[in-house]
Amino acid sequence: MKNLEDLEKKINSELTTKIKKTEIKHDQIYLETDKDNLVDVCLFLKTNKDTKFRQLIDITVVDYPERNQRFDLVYLFLSHEFNQRLVLKYSISENELITSLTGIFPSSNWMEREVFDMYGVSFKDHPDLRRILTDYGFEGHPLRKDFPLTGHSEVRYSEDAKKVISEPVKLEQNFRNFDYESPWEGTKYIKDEIDGNDKKN
Repeated sequence: MKNLEDLEKKINSELTTKIKKTEIKHDQIYLETDKDNLVDVCLFLKTNKDTKFRQLIDITVVDYPERNQRFDLVYLFLSHEFNQRLVLKYSISENELITSLTGIFPSSNWMEREVFDMYGVSFKDHPDLRRILTDYGFEGHPLRKDFPLTGHSEVRYSEDAKKVISEPVKLEQNFRNFDYESPWEGTKYIKDEIDGNDKKN
């Protein structure tokens, strides 16, 4: 279906109660659903002759630590035949288990592993749910907003032990004081010197 408005109507008429909200913006369709309807919605989007969203481009998460339903899971789809893009999202709480899409889109295997690694979201029936970007024994999930920017531990080579070791992060105090001024404005001691010369003249 080439027309986005017609496609939106088609999705709403076929999926009725399984879709909470639809919107067209940035030449894409945005759908909102519930996690319980994820598989049905994705099967329809992939197999229906008027949609044909056969490529799952990416899966990502948006973290809202202050909400009860902390995470928004976001799925990006592409229809090569109609040259259209679709964004599907739903909200979940922190420890909810999500149905894996590996049976429908095999490419979701690594994407779901990345979401698990970076945000701690777990997927039911995933064939190999383990970390993919962080190291063995890594603690925490780096893309959560409550994860410290410096992390909890650092890995370095120890000359004394002659091996790579992991230890708690020790940040020197002089690295904690940052100068946020633009380099075009100059640092404080240079400005003070210039101001002093101006007053003399």
